[in-house]
Amino acid sequence: MPHPTPSRRARLATAVLLGTALALTTGTATANTTPTAAPGTGTGTGQYSGTVPLGTTPSGTTHQLRDPSRGNQRTLDALNQTSGPGVLFTDADDVWGTGLPSNRQTAAVDVHYATAVTWDFYRAAFNRSGVRGDGVATTSRVHYGTNYGGAFWDASCACVSYGDGTTPGRPPTSLDIVGHELAHGLIGSTANFAATGEPGALGEGTADILATAGEFFAENKADVGDYLLGERVYDGPPRRMDRPGADGVSRDYWSADIGGLDPHAASGPARHFYYLLAEGSGPKEINGIAYDSPTYDGSKLLGIGRDRATRIWYRALTLHMRSSTNYAAARTATIQSAVELYGASSPEAARVAAAWKAVNVG
Repeated sequence: MPHPTPSRRARLATAVLLGTALALTTGTATANTTPTAAPGTGTGTGQYSGTVPLGTTPSGTTHQLRDPSRGNQRTLDALNQTSGPGVLFTDADDVWGTGLPSNRQTAAVDVHYATAVTWDFYRAAFNRSGVRGDGVATTSRVHYGTNYGGAFWDASCACVSYGDGTTPGRPPTSLDIVGHELAHGLIGSTANFAATGEPGALGEGTADILATAGEFFAENKADVGDYLLGERVYDGPPRRMDRPGADGVSRDYWSADIGGLDPHAASGPARHFYYLLAEGSGPKEINGIAYDSPTYDGSKLLGIGRDRATRIWYRALTLHMRSSTNYAAARTATIQSAVELYGASSPEAARVAAAWKAVNVG
């Protein structure tokens, strides 16, 4: 049975169609792809996402894992190679995967579904058509390489490749990992942060922020929204938003030497800022998961909610951040965005400043 359309997703989509204030930027992206065939309504069972609907295309007596309703999004089998385009997945009955990693379609189901969710999230929250805003969808390749543990965005082809994981049966194809990789495409077409130093940290932090917001947007019962990254794939989350330092590598707070760290570890203050801005400090439970986020200065913060926190970050990213933006400049950009969206005397602007102070920026 197809996964039911969540009520909040429907509300957001309706708001965009009506042109309400949920659009975070001026102007409307226009898709440039016309479906060549009526889109199919497939059903798939993923390892992480459960049973979900899939946008597919009928082709003769088979169905292709190609979604014309989302810019011709395609999912291919890389055949465990690291070169070549791969082979588009096809299926006779439009029922894909088994939920078991031994079935090659299963990873494709998780990726095709999560990529569609990300497309819908960007359209609903930002009025953005595709990761680059040009109406052209991403091509995804699963089963990339042999025992390849990760996933990566490739700007040259606007595609993402996913390995089978370093642990057998645990491919990096969960909703948040897919969202993270696709976010790099959005970042590359906006602020385009440098890969190292504090800009690199902000790039990785932004990818985690958008992945987290997209996972909550999905309202998938098999993979509920949380502030953990990659926990479905690995034994414990490699990164988290509320207490980044819990992984033993990331920093909870900014320090002068943070630009010398690996960008994933150095992204800790950006992740922590977003969590504090959205949810506030102290103990709480969200979707059955306990959080207890500290602050550098001992302050107790109230959050403004994920939607507003995400709206502020996206506006800053797309209008005020640049390839060289560091943490201090990110603070300025987000405060400016909060003022533009909500007013100079608004609680949102004040809480943005407080959240940065709570991670030792400003």
